[in-house]
Amino acid sequence: MAPFTDYYTVKLHDSDAAGVVFFANLFRIAHDVYEQFLKQMGYRFSERFAAGDFIIPIAHAEADYLHPLRVGDTVEIAASVTEIGERSFALQFRFTAEDGRLLARVKTVHVAVDGRTFRPTAFPEEFKKRLSAAAGESA
Repeated sequence: MAPFTDYYTVKLHDSDAAGVVFFANLFRIAHDVYEQFLKQMGYRFSERFAAGDFIIPIAHAEADYLHPLRVGDTVEIAASVTEIGERSFALQFRFTAEDGRLLARVKTVHVAVDGRTFRPTAFPEEFKKRLSAAAGESA
């Protein structure tokens, strides 16, 4: 399956005094795309929080800043599942300029935890099937 793709136009409030994306805002933008990716997969945060059965917080995040993202730039952000385990998965976000240049990469690792105890848990089968489908794998 092709990566989940979204577009974002860098806003003034995303930038620092130099007019480029403040480093932490790259993670916020990636997280917005992550939420849309999960929504497209059928995962609804409101349902998960209400049910309390499992949640998937970020356990690790890293970023590579290759070129400045400037106020007014519209970037394509492609989210791809790069790893799937019994209790975790990894996503990579590629930020690409309109001219095709790779501007930045973000990687996040998410872990499955019980929403009530916050102890690690395995993914429910239905979620793992959807995640595998999004990765282009058979579960």
